[in-house]
Amino acid sequence: MSFENADFREEVLDIENPFDVKFVSKFLKKLDFDYTPEDVDYTMVLYTLNDEIIGTGSYQNHVLKYVAVAPDYRSSAAFSQIVTHLMDKLLTRYKNIFVYTLPRNTKVFEGLGFTEIATAPPLFSVLEFGYENIKTYQQYLRKQKQDVSTGPVSAIVVNCNPFTNGHKYLIEKAAQESRILYLFVVEEDRSSFPFEVRWELIKKGIAHLQNVFMLKGGDYVVSGTIFPSYFLKNENPGMIAEKQAELDIRTFIKYIVPVLGITRRYVGTENYDATTLAYNNAMKTLLPRAGVKLIEINRKKAATTTGETSVISASKVRQAIKDDRLSEIEEFLPESTRNYLKSNESAWIKAKIKSSNTRH
Repeated sequence: MSFENADFREEVLDIENPFDVKFVSKFLKKLDFDYTPEDVDYTMVLYTLNDEIIGTGSYQNHVLKYVAVAPDYRSSAAFSQIVTHLMDKLLTRYKNIFVYTLPRNTKVFEGLGFTEIATAPPLFSVLEFGYENIKTYQQYLRKQKQDVSTGPVSAIVVNCNPFTNGHKYLIEKAAQESRILYLFVVEEDRSSFPFEVRWELIKKGIAHLQNVFMLKGGDYVVSGTIFPSYFLKNENPGMIAEKQAELDIRTFIKYIVPVLGITRRYVGTENYDATTLAYNNAMKTLLPRAGVKLIEINRKKAATTTGETSVISASKVRQAIKDDRLSEIEEFLPESTRNYLKSNESAWIKAKIKSSNTRH
């Protein structure tokens, strides 16, 4: 399918066609992009009227990706034509659009109506456009805000894939030490346990804690829309993880902390997962500057039926499900999760975990 204007011709790429994919990959390779068709839902290509490829753009869900224009055409209308084409497609389905770019490119997107949310120089800037935006999310938070005159106002961010006794311990500890605890649940469904299930298991598991208030993370709390990396082919993975975390935390500090009056953020200690460790280290640097105290709690341990004592983790629970060893780690699970995993409702999730080769 193709479309024409007076200067350039647009064509929709068949991402199922290996020849088309190779063609675009070759173009993007010269511009330091590694095109991965599995990471996009849609790709368009821009040509001159002489059929010379001069640019391309893609999206996955409501995130723009691989927007690139050949150097000789960067002063033309090619870039704006690509972005406008993608926006027109997405705004029929989504209320907002995100894009990630190098900080030096933010002005170009701002010229097309995008608004910068946060920057983690020198690698990342995240911008958005749409009918709903970060201000809409702040309105949601204001409606959930609790009146507090004294005592610490704390926050925890959890995914809970699934909810474990480790999560429960951290939440109970923070609740005991706080006047109010806001519990942000990652809303994006990239986990084995979908958001609705995770939310219900947590809700049942902390029903006894009267000062804990659960909040949806939306697109702005540990979300894939705030964790870009696809366009940084030549960067060190450690630097990418660090800057991803910084982008998320700067968003938290700028838009969430002042609305809810948060003074503390609780996390579990992390010695193994490199991404989580980078995230915790970034919080240690950035949160105190914003007047938020970071409190690390040693992760809870539990014994297995084999006699081994180890740190509780959701990944160990998922591995036990995969290996049909769930009975060995029942001490890892609060009642809400244990009952769910024993019910027929969880059969499809357990089947998905067993057939999956990913860590999620």
